[in-house]
Amino acid sequence: MIERLLVPIDGGALDERAFAVSIDLARQLGAAITGFIVEPFTVAPAPRVLVAGPTTPWTDVALQAHAQHVLGRFEQLAREAGVPFHGVATQASDVSEAILAAAEKHCCDMIVMATHGRGVIAELLWGSNTRQVMSRTRLPVLVLH
Repeated sequence: MIERLLVPIDGGALDERAFAVSIDLARQLGAAITGFIVEPFTVAPAPRVLVAGPTTPWTDVALQAHAQHVLGRFEQLAREAGVPFHGVATQASDVSEAILAAAEKHCCDMIVMATHGRGVIAELLWGSNTRQVMSRTRLPVLVLH
């Protein structure tokens, strides 16, 4: 039985489709949604003097604001539809690994992902997070194109 959907989003053009389909699916299944956004680590300009120190997550306030805005929109739509929602934002260098870790951490039973479907050449050049997730998880993955 599917009780929790993980829905990775990125703030792009495909998000509205992911919102609509996952909310409809969750409503039909009586499931909750964990909305998930992965922001990249920011690369700071090289300092003139190297100072050793720990790195801190969310070093870029704009990335954090972007993630909260996108998750807020998703949460609003889910709540209006009566679907329980939990939003999670993180930073990671490997998006597919972060998605897999989130699915496990939040006890998700299914992953719903939108993909650009760029084709074989583009996948070779830039990779495909969707393909990486599909090949490395045992969970069902619904791919929206």
